[in-house]
Amino acid sequence: MTYNFSDDVLARNPDLQVKPASPSKYKNVRTEANGMTFQSGREAEGVGELILLEEHGQIYGLRLQVKFPLPGKVSYIADAVYLEKEDGKIAVHVVDFKGFKTKEYRLKKKLFREIYGIDIEER
Repeated sequence: MTYNFSDDVLARNPDLQVKPASPSKYKNVRTEANGMTFQSGREAEGVGELILLEEHGQIYGLRLQVKFPLPGKVSYIADAVYLEKEDGKIAVHVVDFKGFKTKEYRLKKKLFREIYGIDIEER
């Protein structure tokens, strides 16, 4: 499987590698970049882009793999959470780099919206 990473992501992540592994249920391929392992190439590229945006001061407070508790002793783990100034206000962005949306994810997304009042951004 080949990923077309942007020039910015490749420049920021010269050690970007796609690691072959046993076939995944959802066809994602674990990817390593900057000493971090990601569930997919899509997530690795997306996080790389967010890192660049933070370095250029366009976003701030970037956090990866943020855990949010949900009812029923379950939790949702966001791929990335960051802050951004929009119209003079601070906006919280919760991002999930999704290729396939499971029933469990769709349910967690609805619960998350109901509890936290924030929509999960899917990229």
